[in-house]
Amino acid sequence: MLKNLFKPREGVRIGDALYALAVEQARQPGLYTRLGVADRIDARFELYTLHVLLLVLRLRDENTPPGRDAAQALFDVYVSALDHALREEGVGDTSVGKKMRKLGEALYGRMNAYEPPLRDGDAAALTEALARNVYGETRAEQAADLARYALAARAALAAQEFNDVLVKPAWTDV
Repeated sequence: MLKNLFKPREGVRIGDALYALAVEQARQPGLYTRLGVADRIDARFELYTLHVLLLVLRLRDENTPPGRDAAQALFDVYVSALDHALREEGVGDTSVGKKMRKLGEALYGRMNAYEPPLRDGDAAALTEALARNVYGETRAEQAADLARYALAARAALAAQEFNDVLVKPAWTDV
């Protein structure tokens, strides 16, 4: 009985693995060198959010219980990672709730800003949202390149079989 209590749940393992794959892609040097994303914590948050969202959308597009469960597991792990990062930065227990609320609002705001243009293939709207959030400007020159990359990544993930996405997502090159 105790073995079952402490045994890792399958969904958590899938979420951890998918999160690690999204972070690995979000850390690709080309995003910072070729596309000009600043190597700062806020810009990394933006890229992590974008890549997690790309995977969540692909998994939800499967429209099956395993797809929805994997998407939820990935999202849950991402939120947990944000909480863990705050604690590593030395944010006290009494402040974590407030900071997590702000991060949660930012996370949902980004997802709401990125999801419709990603689903619709709307490069102009995605460019505008990425310029504002990733580059901190309304007219960042490289935001259009990042938007093209994100739309190409969405297409590459959509073309990949579900079980393959769970193991090694087919991201596009930066």
